[in-house]
Amino acid sequence: MSHSLDNVVIEPAKSRYRGKVWLFGDDISTDLMQPGFTPHGLSLEERAKYCMRANRPGWSEQVSLGDILIGGRNFGCGSNRPAALNLKILGLGCMVAESVFSVHFRNCINFAFPAMSCPGASKLFKEGDMADVNFETGLVMNVTTGKTLEGRALPKFLMDIMAAGGSLAMLRKGGYIK
Repeated sequence: MSHSLDNVVIEPAKSRYRGKVWLFGDDISTDLMQPGFTPHGLSLEERAKYCMRANRPGWSEQVSLGDILIGGRNFGCGSNRPAALNLKILGLGCMVAESVFSVHFRNCINFAFPAMSCPGASKLFKEGDMADVNFETGLVMNVTTGKTLEGRALPKFLMDIMAAGGSLAMLRKGGYIK
């Protein structure tokens, strides 16, 4: 089975999300999100089930549609694996981290998976809390406690890419690729 994204339809991103929090620490690498040992020939959905297996066995089966990942510093460090696609396929709505590794951040945008840096975010939440995240204003709120922080709002051109369904979808709509 091919891993080509030619026929994959990526759901466009919204500017605001509300969901249950999953909390992860510092230095979560793309190798944890998309392990190199993942068997070849799996569908994208089957491959996503290996996401975080090494540090959170069974986590991928617990994620519900619209949940929100809150991470620590240097989230998505490591290789340029398109691990953001696994997070999107699992049904997570978005991700907020203390800081996001630049290559992983760009992959998030490419796959219409909203991601934002927000110093202090991992201390604002406990796992299971409800979060409300607004990517246009940068406001990150713990709905459970009522506490808020201001992260880095995403510029309009990045929001436009995600609203189109990611980079490939935007290029297709613009007639740049078939």
